[in-house]
Amino acid sequence: METEHEIHVGNASESHLPDDSIDLVVTSPPYPMIEMWDDLFSRLNSDIGDALAREDGDTAFELMHDELDAVWAEVTRVLKPGGIAVINVGDATRKVDGTFQLFPNHSQVLHKMRNRGFRPLPDILWRKPSNRLTKFMGSGMLPPNAYTALEHEYLLVFRNGDSRQFEPGANRRYEAAYFWEERNEWFSDLWTEVRGEGQELDHGDLRERSAAFPFELPYRLISMFSVYGDTVLDPFWGTGTTSLAAMVAGRNSVGYELEPDFMDLFEERVETVDELSTEILRTRLDDHREFVGEHDGSLAYDSENYDFPVKTAQERDIQFYEVIDVTRDGTRFFATHEPYRE
Repeated sequence: METEHEIHVGNASESHLPDDSIDLVVTSPPYPMIEMWDDLFSRLNSDIGDALAREDGDTAFELMHDELDAVWAEVTRVLKPGGIAVINVGDATRKVDGTFQLFPNHSQVLHKMRNRGFRPLPDILWRKPSNRLTKFMGSGMLPPNAYTALEHEYLLVFRNGDSRQFEPGANRRYEAAYFWEERNEWFSDLWTEVRGEGQELDHGDLRERSAAFPFELPYRLISMFSVYGDTVLDPFWGTGTTSLAAMVAGRNSVGYELEPDFMDLFEERVETVDELSTEILRTRLDDHREFVGEHDGSLAYDSENYDFPVKTAQERDIQFYEVIDVTRDGTRFFATHEPYRE
């Protein structure tokens, strides 16, 4: 199996992708009213910079979300009927014009996407605790003017229309199934143990200009909401974590990014993607074997491709594919995959 990963330098709101060409969107946009993104939003619309300069936070907030909405319009055009879009976004806290407040980014994105006809599905909260001494704000130990620490982000999940349909007995769908116990963990609405392996970045200046999120997030989401052969779009590509996860998961990907420097960084990341792929697959299989060993009672079905039983008939045909080679041709990366055998 071969997957293709295509990167475009430019604004995703002006993509030239064909209509209905994307199966899944997984992205983490810049968060409005987080100061590290002020310059980016101001370059996109000078009125944003003017609003920030005069401490008009409400106007800046609305204008920033208008810029994101231009990308959501393009997502509407390219996402297939039944396709899923998952947007990772955090709210912002900021003192503007002398007043500290929360800017609810997640509710703005939800509102914009609903207006574009997307159907919201139950969202997921994931916790990213901070150890910074400054995370508790306000009056310290004295009530009532302290503020809770903001340590969670939202994975907002949307469907484009009705549920996606597949031909009867679609092999690529059954091979891409997840384990019963993975389903129970992944489809919870609260993730508290998301691991960050796979996003170690030494390029500090580039990291500061990216919206990179832990590898585990896009890898789970791609495994949950797509099948082998699908194409995943990240319109805010950053350091390429979504494409890296798609590569490991055996899906195709397309990314849009304003910063051309990230392309070479991504090439560095894929140099060890074969090792990452093997590590991820081995961990999933080991975790399942641990589940089998701790299961109270017998499991009714045998796996067709591995030496263990599974809980349900839908898991019997699970087949993992590991990355064995990656080549680059300009702005495209091609990954070769083989069935993972132990």
